[in-house]
Amino acid sequence: MVGAQRQERWTASGVRLRQVASGAGRGNWLFVPGGPGLGSESLLGLVEAAQVPGAAWLVDLPGDGSNRGVPALPAEPYAHWPGALAEAAQALDEVIMVGHSTGGMFMLSVPELEGLLTGMVLLSSAPHAGWRPGFARYAETHPLPEVTTAAERCARQPDDHHLRALTLAAAPWNFRPSALADGRALLADLPYCHDAMAWADAHFDDGYRARWQPETLPTLILGGAQDHVVDQRIWQDQPGFHGPHILHRRIPDAAHFPWVENPSAVRTAFADLAARLDLPD
Repeated sequence: MVGAQRQERWTASGVRLRQVASGAGRGNWLFVPGGPGLGSESLLGLVEAAQVPGAAWLVDLPGDGSNRGVPALPAEPYAHWPGALAEAAQALDEVIMVGHSTGGMFMLSVPELEGLLTGMVLLSSAPHAGWRPGFARYAETHPLPEVTTAAERCARQPDDHHLRALTLAAAPWNFRPSALADGRALLADLPYCHDAMAWADAHFDDGYRARWQPETLPTLILGGAQDHVVDQRIWQDQPGFHGPHILHRRIPDAAHFPWVENPSAVRTAFADLAARLDLPD
């Protein structure tokens, strides 16, 4: 069951893992947030919706979210991005890594993970940066004046407070109208980290392309059918992400955070993957 934190640990490079749920069965499910800068607290609702067997852990790279200002962190935390995810996979047995949005892209940028994981989930994610022009076109044809104002303020004063305001202003792009109130509630209290977002913007986002494909690894690729941020149709013609070991699931009536809008369909998709994993009792 999802509940109070049971364990907290850091890897050598400062990746933080926090166990937030446990249940019957085997496996350690590591939930890697998107953003960057939102923090893994953004995935607590996903953990609750997915109801995975075994244990569920929230993962924060060094310097992301609330994983700041602790002795376990290196002097230059972003120098370890995203490769330090391999340390997270090595910290536990029978690891299934779950990446939301940029979190999934980080995973696909670390080829070492292929030999370390028991399974993988790519949620609202993409195999390359080709999703960005599509989102730019959508934003242009669906303008939000609040975003323009918030972006200007964030550019003048780039800090956690203004990143929070910008993210909340952009909420209508991330959630369907019927789920907008719940979406804003999810985003309101996260531990925003502008430095993490700025690192990704400068060093990762534009040039991103997957550095490995799951040749035999059981993998679930899922996303909202109405995701206008990372259009999930990007996977259709992508070599290396199709085959009998890869499940593709489009979540109806859902956008970029599909567990908010259709948690039952998300739970079914995770159960379909869990049934394929070699995790004996």
